[in-house]
Parts: sequence; structure tokens; C-alpha cells
Amino acid sequence: MNIIMAMFGAVSQGLTWAILALGVYLTFRILNFADMSCEGSFALGGSISAVLMVRLGWNPFLTVFAATLAGMLAGYVTGFLHTKLKIPAILSGILTMVGLYSVNLRIMGQANTPLIGQGTMISMGKELLPEAAALGIQDSTLQTWVTMGIGLVFTIVVIGLIYWYFGTETGCCIRATGNNEVMVRAQGVNTDHMKILGLVISNGLIAMSGAIVTQSQGYADVKMGVGAIVIGLASIVIGEVLFLRPRNFASRLFSIMIGSVIYRMIIAVVLQLGLNTDDLKLFTAVVVTIALSIPALKKNRAVVRKRS
Repeated sequence: MNIIMAMFGAVSQGLTWAILALGVYLTFRILNFADMSCEGSFALGGSISAVLMVRLGWNPFLTVFAATLAGMLAGYVTGFLHTKLKIPAILSGILTMVGLYSVNLRIMGQANTPLIGQGTMISMGKELLPEAAALGIQDSTLQTWVTMGIGLVFTIVVIGLIYWYFGTETGCCIRATGNNEVMVRAQGVNTDHMKILGLVISNGLIAMSGAIVTQSQGYADVKMGVGAIVIGLASIVIGEVLFLRPRNFASRLFSIMIGSVIYRMIIAVVLQLGLNTDDLKLFTAVVVTIALSIPALKKNRAVVRKRS
């Protein structure tokens, strides 16, 4: 019974983190940009959402919108450092990430902000449904189902918007910039603007995910974004491996969502088997390393077979 409940919890967590994975995908795969600022943007979204609810009494859905705008601003800073100041991509992301740590501390005024007694999207969703006792389930189970529903709705909407936008002329220019920057520039497109726009969209989605995760877990923490890029990459590569590198754009986006859920389910299983929570980051790094090395291992194996 415990493993079943753990699986449901893993699915709900995977859906709330899926938007982060989609944001990482936009920079890592489409824009071909190693953006480290996502760890700071994720915590930025969570801290803004928590502070606006706790101190100003904002509607929780509006705080998600505000968090998204703040994440977009963080992405613009990263893009400005890289395109205008000519700072290398990975270093510009690191600079933004380090700076956001202090910004998040300033926003919250402390290391974390609990949402005890605050109305969140989760609590609002529970109010629309019968009480857990009337449904014959525990309150924690009802909360898991509500979180799952909210995460699924947000993720599906985001996938739809990404699919639509990257089918437009501007979106195609962003995709082409990551694929062949020289060719795009030869066509008269300002690739610096495309890079900035891609980073703005990516970090906006990541901050949105941070706000949703904050409301689902009940607190915001200045360190909640640590390892976020690895988690996003794990979701991407797991989805690609399971779907054998999907060919069309829509299937790629859905594979990332499913990859995020599968990753959380794997984590739930290994925790049930007794893995120390302190080893989760190491486990994630090993999973990503194995998944990323599979194509190279297959290629080397094919070369050896051909030679033999």
C-alpha cells in the first residue's frame, strides 16, 4: 500500500516539475545553450510566489504569473551578459544564478518562507471537492490527487503554448539559431535577440514551475533550485530513451513530461528500497550520466561489430 501511495505522490511531483524540464529543454536542446541560471530562476519563482501570498495576500494563481515574469527577467539578464557583454554562455548563467541567491534572500528576508495557513492553488482545489472523509480517503491522498490535476493542467497548457509558439516565424528562428547560428545570421536574423528571447521563455517556465512546486510542498526555500538543471536533464534524457528520440516536436514535448514522471517514480522506488535521501543528488547524476552515454556506447558497439 505504501508503494502505491508513493507512486501517486511521484506522479504528482513529476507533473509539477515537468514544466522545469520543458524550460531546460528549450535551452539545452533547442537553443544549444548550457544555461545554469535555471537553478536561481526556480528558487526565484518559489520565493516570489510565497512572499506575495504570505505578505500581500495575493491570489495564488496571480503569484504564479508574477513568478513567471520575474523568471523571464532573470533569463533576460543571462542573455544580456552573453550577447551584449560577450561573456561565455555557461559563465553568464552561473553569474546570474549566484546573483539570484542573494536576490532570493532579499525577497524572502530569510532562508525559507512557510505557507502554513495560506490559501494555495492546492487548498483552493480541495475546497471545490467533497471532503476526504466523504470520499473515503485520507486528506493527504486528496491533496495528492489535486496536486496531480493542477500539475497536469498547467503542463498540458504549457506544452500547447510551446508547440504553437515555436511553430511561428519567431519560434522557428529561435530553433534555427540553436541548430545553425551562422546560417540564420546570413538570412538577416538577429541571433542575439533570438538567444535572449529563448532564455527569457525558458527561465519564465522554470520560475513558473518553482512557484507551483512551492505551493504544492508548502514552503519556499532559497536552496530549492540546487540540482534543478540535473533534474531537468534527467527528465529529458529518460523521456528520449523511452521514446527512442521522438521525431516530431509534439511527441518530444510529451516525452519530457512523461520522463519527469518516470524520474520521480524511480526516485520513489529507490527511497522505498532504503536509499538515503542524502544520496539522491548522486543517484540523479548517475542516472543522467548513464542516459547521456547510451548513444555513444551504442555507436562504439556498432563500430566494434563492423570492424570484427
